[in-house]
Amino acid sequence: MMLCCFSSCNQQQAPANQTTVPKDFTISREVLMDKIKGGWAGQTIGCSYGGPTEFRYNGTMIQDYVTIPWPDGYIKWWYDTFPGLYDDVYMDLTFVEVFDRLGLDAPADSFAVAFANAGYTLWHANQAARYNILQGIMPPASGHWLNNPHADDIDYQIEADYAGLMSPGMPNAASAISDKIGHIMNYGDGWYGGVYVGAMYSLAFISDDIEFIVTEALKTIPEQSTYYQCMNDVIRWHKEFPNDWKRTWFECEKKWSQDIGCPDGVFVPLNIDAVINSAYIIIGLLYGEGDFYKTMDISTRCGQDSDCNPASAAGILGTMLGYSHIPEYWTKNLKEVEDINFAYTTISLNKTYQMSFDQAMQMIERNGGKIEGNDIVIACQQPVPVKYEKAFEGQYPTGKIAIDKNITDVGEVTFDGTSIVFKGYVKSPDQDYVAKAEMYIDGKLVETANLPASYVIRRNELFWKYQLPKGKHTVSFKWLNPIAGTSVMFGEALVYSDAPLQVAHR
Repeated sequence: MMLCCFSSCNQQQAPANQTTVPKDFTISREVLMDKIKGGWAGQTIGCSYGGPTEFRYNGTMIQDYVTIPWPDGYIKWWYDTFPGLYDDVYMDLTFVEVFDRLGLDAPADSFAVAFANAGYTLWHANQAARYNILQGIMPPASGHWLNNPHADDIDYQIEADYAGLMSPGMPNAASAISDKIGHIMNYGDGWYGGVYVGAMYSLAFISDDIEFIVTEALKTIPEQSTYYQCMNDVIRWHKEFPNDWKRTWFECEKKWSQDIGCPDGVFVPLNIDAVINSAYIIIGLLYGEGDFYKTMDISTRCGQDSDCNPASAAGILGTMLGYSHIPEYWTKNLKEVEDINFAYTTISLNKTYQMSFDQAMQMIERNGGKIEGNDIVIACQQPVPVKYEKAFEGQYPTGKIAIDKNITDVGEVTFDGTSIVFKGYVKSPDQDYVAKAEMYIDGKLVETANLPASYVIRRNELFWKYQLPKGKHTVSFKWLNPIAGTSVMFGEALVYSDAPLQVAHR
């Protein structure tokens, strides 16, 4: 599908029905800035649009009769009322700021430390990584699934926009950035979500063919991965059912909706896994056919993380269209906040546009491009797959054990399997308190953990242990520093084995 969306002379036109990445691509400074602005604007608008539906529709689509509001002043209302909605954006800005301060060669540890010590609240893979970093477990170990039960979650996917926006036409350069930063919090399919999103942003600078962008960017992902196979299926289903996004959604649910890693998403409808949520991004892009509203609305109506997914879809499309071609119906709300700093930052959208532009110019020159007056010649890159990695291999959820007790009352927990994850939390009137507790498996000490009472620096799960010998195991705990009025509460335990549970049928 060909969309004529470029707005300036000095802009090389992408061919209709594009099939290859060109050797080079010429773009004017004005159009480059317009596209960078379009990416950030689209992300912010999409996040705002999907905000009221986030995780309210799990395992089900949002029906057409459900009205999704867009009143005047809506983005400003979110800024003032619930600024945490924009974690998609201010998480990106943590990394943008480090590049701005330390340059393109800033090491992974600099990004990790800035991220771990930021004032915002985190969840899932991000929070597990923050805890790891503050405990001295640095990237890439901080995102590895043996250290992070949320390694396949959506986290880096929703914050990888910056990597593509600073790498126009250079998807492999975006992948290299994602290798360094995305492994802070994710691994395997969780990491691939960010690699793919970054590549789509990158290619959106040099193509106005959505199907080409979605398909070509997938070449950055190893074909043997679950992630690749799901995205490839969505692209195939779109060709098979070109006028029915809901049919493609149903096919995704049947084949790809299982979540085995995230302790909050196993055996329940909630799914924050990168695979299914990325599928919702490209369902919106493919069936949206270049229409800003339609793209954003379909990604939202797919459900689950329905603010992050339209944010990514609208950001990618906004990059392709350019800020000046996003309908004014959507940008008029945005213009009210462009000079306001995002929560937990000293950075506004207008400052973000310029920072991303400056970083893109540096990346273009570093990767063989040229700046010739007002014209910028990008040395385009043919996408190549990143390394193959797989989280939770050989792990099959087999059940849950309800505990619901303070650590002092847990006693022994027995299970039959290969892995176990204990959910819970520390409750204390002293938010600086850190419980110290030991976990014993089969009578042997396997871990001594620090368990902060503070929600900001908490450990997402109290304890976990993967890759035990298959069989029956007994787990017990010892609290080393109990204080009055404080508890270490265990909720439930998630049990895995090395094969699916076989159920006898009569």
